[in-house]
Amino acid sequence: MKISFLGTGTSQGVPVIACHCPVCTSGDIRDKRLRSSLLVEYDGHTVVIDTGPDFRFQMLRAKVEKLDAIVYTHEHKDHVAGLDDIRAFNYQEGKAMKIFADLRVQEAIKTEFAYIFNPIRYPGIPLVDFHEISNAPFSINNQIWNPIQVMHYKLPIFGFRIGDFTYITDAKSIGEKEKEKIKGSKVLVLNALQKDKHISHFTLSEAISLGRELEAETTYFTHISHKLGKHSDVENELPYSFHLAFDQLILDV
Repeated sequence: MKISFLGTGTSQGVPVIACHCPVCTSGDIRDKRLRSSLLVEYDGHTVVIDTGPDFRFQMLRAKVEKLDAIVYTHEHKDHVAGLDDIRAFNYQEGKAMKIFADLRVQEAIKTEFAYIFNPIRYPGIPLVDFHEISNAPFSINNQIWNPIQVMHYKLPIFGFRIGDFTYITDAKSIGEKEKEKIKGSKVLVLNALQKDKHISHFTLSEAISLGRELEAETTYFTHISHKLGKHSDVENELPYSFHLAFDQLILDV
């Protein structure tokens, strides 16, 4: 299974005007982070987790020519805003895009992209094929996906375990039963927003502590704010087997 980090950043704490902090002015390409998203490839199939505002550019940058499905962690704008740009895949493949999401996320998408679901269909609008998920295993092209429910402040959202790989973003806490689903992962991805305390995201120290508890062979951090610091500086501070992910990082799991 091939894992590609399409984006490892976040809208949290990112300035919307020119910023002159060390991260924003860094010449290190690893400090140039688009909103968090992941590309999962197996047996000739291609699945994306989340379609944030940078989705179109991420697809072009990664040279993705075929997309079989999209899986959503939750409905926040930085994870769904790019959905409109599936229309190119609709056109190329001549069919609706499979969307795997729970009912709450589906309803949010229907509200956010109401024109997609208008009974008077405008030519060329995105075509979606909803598949409801819950906190139970489901299959995409004969690959089992195991949802892991985590808490994003008071909002329950999903991470996912696919084989020996687990991906969790936007979490602040994980229940003991859900942690058991993660244990034994060879590669674990956790969100680590910043060093300072935050109400709805793991801090770096919290993510390290959880990673140690879950005992994955290797742990990567994503959903990184520029407040965390420069990639090279933070990477040098991390314990053995812990790393910062970065855009366009590719793993074979």
